[in-house]
Amino acid sequence: MKVVGADCCSGGWFAVSIIDGVEWKTSIFPDIITLWKNSKDTSLILIDIPIGLREKDTKERLCDIEARKLLGRKRAMSVFPAPCRGALYAQNYKEACSINERMTGRKLTIQTWNIIPKIREVDALISKEKPTRSKIREIHPEVCFWALLGEPMKHSKKIEAGFYERKELLKSIFPYAEDIINHSLYTYRRKQVKKDDILDALVAAVTATGGSDALASIPQRPEIDKKGVTMEMVYLKT
Repeated sequence: MKVVGADCCSGGWFAVSIIDGVEWKTSIFPDIITLWKNSKDTSLILIDIPIGLREKDTKERLCDIEARKLLGRKRAMSVFPAPCRGALYAQNYKEACSINERMTGRKLTIQTWNIIPKIREVDALISKEKPTRSKIREIHPEVCFWALLGEPMKHSKKIEAGFYERKELLKSIFPYAEDIINHSLYTYRRKQVKKDDILDALVAAVTATGGSDALASIPQRPEIDKKGVTMEMVYLKT
């Protein structure tokens, strides 16, 4: 079984592929469509990006709300509010904030605005290509780490202590984790892939290794958006 974990990065999408739990490969794809076209033999693709969006609602997606509760005060801030679908097509940050505020009552964070192009391309693919809906599923890396450890990470992934604690956790669970991390750090420039992008894609791939049957979701009863797309985050059952 081949699975993929992917995280958006400056170079596009950084992906870690794991085959039968023993073979692995890393790649950078310029966009999600290219990743999808090169993953037709893949059983499961877990990505760190919002999938399924509100059209008009003052309430956030339940998966975002529940993820913050699971992660607690320190890590909750890593879960950015997902935009409404209309904001994906704004020409600039000011316009996106205006659209989102009109439709949901909330402006966009700059962090969310920075990944709008990636959210837009994923939303377009999943809305158009229905076969993607059972294969491409949303994760949040911090929720995945929470599930693997049984509690939230102590440190931010942006600092050395945070990188180390996540690396050590992955090493304790997946025997090739250190090889993948070291290979990626050596192979790709930090302008293309940041250190934490590597961790995020890898924890997504490790989470996927058990297949769909090994996954739980938040919320337990996922919402469905206006286009029929599931709004959930998945993680490894413990």
